[in-house]
Amino acid sequence: MRWSHIALLAGAGLVVGTTLAAFTAMVGGQDRQPAQSAPISVADIGGPFTLTDTAGNPFTEKNLSGRPAAIFFGFTFCPDICPTTLYELAGLMEALGPQADAIDFVFVSVDWERDGPQQVSRYLQAFDGRMIGLSGTRAEIEAAADAFKIHVQRVPLEDGGYTMDHTASVLLMGPDGRFTGTLDYDEPMETKLGKLRRLAGA
Repeated sequence: MRWSHIALLAGAGLVVGTTLAAFTAMVGGQDRQPAQSAPISVADIGGPFTLTDTAGNPFTEKNLSGRPAAIFFGFTFCPDICPTTLYELAGLMEALGPQADAIDFVFVSVDWERDGPQQVSRYLQAFDGRMIGLSGTRAEIEAAADAFKIHVQRVPLEDGGYTMDHTASVLLMGPDGRFTGTLDYDEPMETKLGKLRRLAGA
């Protein structure tokens, strides 16, 4: 399995531009150059979405309003990157102590066919029950992924099954809904913890 890592974007309030090619950390398949290469700014990451939480209730960007969030797009049948990322997030939540309660840790499934609310709920119990699990229809997931500039692609396998290519970094969003940076897959845990402590104090 191969992936490229997302370019790190600097802290809150910094006005920078990047290309979609620099925002392509994928798992499950080969890296691909996106058709569009127009520059985007950090202000373009995030926006309205409608998904379903593990209780079966609608969940939108308004549910995150006023609180910082760490958002990870993945899927429950992912063999390694997703469980590793969620395991690390659970460890970071424990290390944060009471500060963890100031951040919404959100897992968004990109697998509209296999991951419903109950499946996502069971999956997250293996990591930290405080994580918010979201799922949705194909149209809802693609709209949310588009809002957060997340690459998602269903990839058929030779055995008749499929896997999901998707961006593999955790997005950090401020309490105002603005993108502030990422937790990159290969960053030291101390670096990730520092970013989350700053996010909790935002």
